[in-house]
Amino acid sequence: MDKPVLLVSACLLGQPVRYDAASKGLPEHWQVRLAARYTLLPFCPECAGGLPTPRPAAEIRGGSGAQVLAGVAQVRTEAGDDVSAAFVSGARLTLQQAQQHGCRLALLKANSPSCGNRQVYSGRFDGQLQAGAGVTAALLQQHDITVYSEQQLDALLA
Repeated sequence: MDKPVLLVSACLLGQPVRYDAASKGLPEHWQVRLAARYTLLPFCPECAGGLPTPRPAAEIRGGSGAQVLAGVAQVRTEAGDDVSAAFVSGARLTLQQAQQHGCRLALLKANSPSCGNRQVYSGRFDGQLQAGAGVTAALLQQHDITVYSEQQLDALLA
């Protein structure tokens, strides 16, 4: 029997695609457990949306990912540059990949303006979190793809 496909933030699998050109790779024992249960599909929505690595940090201002998708909030850098279009484009490409591979589950980076599934940074670049999903996580959730973060690995593997 084929394993289900799990969409995974590329940074969680050790790829240096984050805004600071780093990764947030999961410990090897978690990667082994995930790979035993799922076919892993790494993807970075921000890179897919055309943003370079490294790139300025960005946060959602005026809401969360669902509001960015609706055009009533923006993703901006600390300097004020609006990068919403790249985030929305990357989210759409991520959804397309997930659907092409039959993904019903995703493991995305917590707190990210793209991938956070429960919280994102406040948009004030003050280190504070607010409730809400990132742009990609919101779009996936709108299409009935369950999104977990690395803080929920036990639940994902249960």
